[in-house]
Amino acid sequence: GTFKYKGCDIQLLDLPGIIEGALEGKGRGRQVIGVARTCHLILIVLDCKSPLGHKRIIEQELEGFGIRLNKKPPKIRVRKLDKGPVNIIKIAKQTHMDDKTIERICKEYKHNSCELMLRQDTTVDELIDVLEGNRIYIPALYVLNMIDAISIEELDMLARIPKVVCISGKQKWNIDEGLLPAVWKELKMLRIFTKPKGAIPDFNEPVIMKKEKGCTVHDFCMKIHKAVADNLKFAWVWGTSVKHNPQKVGKD
Repeated sequence: GTFKYKGCDIQLLDLPGIIEGALEGKGRGRQVIGVARTCHLILIVLDCKSPLGHKRIIEQELEGFGIRLNKKPPKIRVRKLDKGPVNIIKIAKQTHMDDKTIERICKEYKHNSCELMLRQDTTVDELIDVLEGNRIYIPALYVLNMIDAISIEELDMLARIPKVVCISGKQKWNIDEGLLPAVWKELKMLRIFTKPKGAIPDFNEPVIMKKEKGCTVHDFCMKIHKAVADNLKFAWVWGTSVKHNPQKVGKD
């Protein structure tokens, strides 16, 4: 189904639970995880009475399917060449691997001739992820349900775990106040309101954009119509990103 939050329609998919061995197809695990790869955010719902064990199993199954939770893509660039050796360009100091190890891993994953640029201190797993080329990086929230069945002390301890939101579905506790704002924050959405000349802004129908996918004036115009982007000469912008309100800006 869908729910509306801050003027944005957010689609929510309720997938079957992932069991141990899902990567091998148990419990239709491959189909479930395949759908999860297409999401912008994964909510992992756990029983607050035994969350850590279930959390570990789910993370292992998703990792095995190439899903990296709450991680950023490694700052590694690889370019295949028609001939020649493995050319390693190290922008950052490497403490986990030497050149021979890097070259051996590249050849093992069929990159016999390539240019490899390492912009960070890279681990073996990060290098393999980039060479495989089929990894996907998705933010995740761990939703601990049934907090009405535990003590305040236990709840305080669980709430300290990173990326955790504690709720009670039965009592409807901390859903509107905690879960929905956390989902909005992780999705990194941006609301943009239009203002007709000489009139007040329209706060009813915002234009929703992703912060990470470019939020220039040109991107905003393209979201409305290509003709708007072609004919626009400048725009007046209000908000926290400008030096003064309003600020006259160009397309970029």
